[in-house]
Amino acid sequence: MILSESLLIFLAIYGLSIRLPENFMWLVVLLTVAFNIYTSIRLESDEPVTEQEIFFQITMDVFAIAALLYLTGGASNPITWVFLLPVIITTIMLSSSYSWYMVILTTSVYTALIAFNVPLPSIEPHEPDPQLLHPDMAYYEMLQHAHIMRDKSYFNLHMFGMWFGFVFSAGLVAFFVAELAKTLKNQERSLAEARENALRDERVIALGTLAASAAHDMGTPLGTIAILAHELEQEYPEHRFPSVHEKMLIMQQQIKRCKETLSVMSASAGEMRAESGRVMLLTEYIDDVIKQWRTHKATAKLSFFVDPSVASDAKIIAERTLTHAIINVLNNAAEASPPEKGIEFHASWDLNQVNIKIRDFGAGLPQDLAGLAGKHPVVSKKRGLGVGLFLTYATINRLGGKIDLYNHEAGGACVEITLPLLSNPEDDDDDPGFGQAPFITGR
Repeated sequence: MILSESLLIFLAIYGLSIRLPENFMWLVVLLTVAFNIYTSIRLESDEPVTEQEIFFQITMDVFAIAALLYLTGGASNPITWVFLLPVIITTIMLSSSYSWYMVILTTSVYTALIAFNVPLPSIEPHEPDPQLLHPDMAYYEMLQHAHIMRDKSYFNLHMFGMWFGFVFSAGLVAFFVAELAKTLKNQERSLAEARENALRDERVIALGTLAASAAHDMGTPLGTIAILAHELEQEYPEHRFPSVHEKMLIMQQQIKRCKETLSVMSASAGEMRAESGRVMLLTEYIDDVIKQWRTHKATAKLSFFVDPSVASDAKIIAERTLTHAIINVLNNAAEASPPEKGIEFHASWDLNQVNIKIRDFGAGLPQDLAGLAGKHPVVSKKRGLGVGLFLTYATINRLGGKIDLYNHEAGGACVEITLPLLSNPEDDDDDPGFGQAPFITGR
């Protein structure tokens, strides 16, 4: 608005040579600049912007436009089209009551400008030289000719002003309406994402309820199986039945693992271990995740690539659900990949986020399931997706991260996880890790 007003003032005074109260017009522009400075300071605060404040801002714009029109002919100025812009903006952004208030305000100001204004200065045309006129022409004919020329000059100037006012107002309306429409689309997209997240959270809660119920129901059968396994171990001693005894020990280990998993599932969120949300160095956390995964997949082959290209002392919140989510992705990759090829684990990070890529060398993800990953659980294991991946998506999104699942160009599927890191103000002063080459551990 300030740039447009300045352009119009320069065009009218220096382009069209119209004598206008330039000092007062620049004063209005300076007051608008001062009000914008106040607005920019206000926006730096944490207080939310209310509808009343937005209406007040638009009202100040109306008064600024009215002041400029008052100094340039009032309602006779063809730029009065610009009064439509505040009405349109108010109608799009605010409720209907504010729209009618703005209609009343602009109509009242427009009406007042009809009676109260500084008239535009007269623009006298060049009168013809009397010596060039025919001597028989009467004096009144010369005056009539001058009057016609003056009317024609006024008419041409007014037509040009109306044309320019329409073009200028149409451009402003198109610009502001397009920007507001873009903002509304972004808001609608955000609301759609929020609704999708809410639906996913509802599914997660339902799955959590079913898991807790299943854990409660399975406790007694597992206890009975554990007693029977112990009795069978006593009945088949190792020195007489070494093969059966070894199998019984494996069974007892698996039963113990199931009971530990069910105990964790049965615990409520408030009873989770304190260390499940502790702050850890990212390098230590990655090592801890790999060690936990190794306890269940000791024979799986893993190619481990880590690239701390910026911050070697980056920290992350080591939450239990996040650890389970990453381990679940590793398990799925190990099951999908041939044993001789194994899987790849890539980790790189900067000051703000960490990027983890887990790739397998299997058949890849079917194209018809690429868009379903993480949207809802797919029960069929033949299709390569289950409840675990759905919960992994929910966990990563809840922690402010992002997860993408796609087929790698060289074959196999790849899961890319992006997670935010804890901000460290001291990182801005130091420069650790620049220029370091990535290190690769053995398989």
